[in-house]
Amino acid sequence: MRIHGVFRWQRPGWTTRSADAGGRSPILHDMVTHMKTTVEISDPVLAEAKNRARLEGSTLRALVEEGLRLALERRDREREFHLRDASVGGNGLRPELQGASWDEIRDLAYRGRGG
Repeated sequence: MRIHGVFRWQRPGWTTRSADAGGRSPILHDMVTHMKTTVEISDPVLAEAKNRARLEGSTLRALVEEGLRLALERRDREREFHLRDASVGGNGLRPELQGASWDEIRDLAYRGRGG
């Protein structure tokens, strides 16, 4: 089934008034909060979505928007960088370095290496 719609266009933040006599651009006024578009959804999925929305006392629009938000959030999470665990076995710092500052640890690491 095809859901038909009309794209409502108003440039975000601008009035529909034309430039003033001095040739200046229109003033900021309003923002577009939504638009209508056409989406093709298979008949079985659309029927199930309409039924679910009705059962939950919601609308098809709310269900579609929720689904899009969830899909976009999931894709964002999948793109997040996750540092792999590259730790090695061991027992942590040597006993003599417990409580040492980073400068002391760094100096010990570079001792004898020209650092």
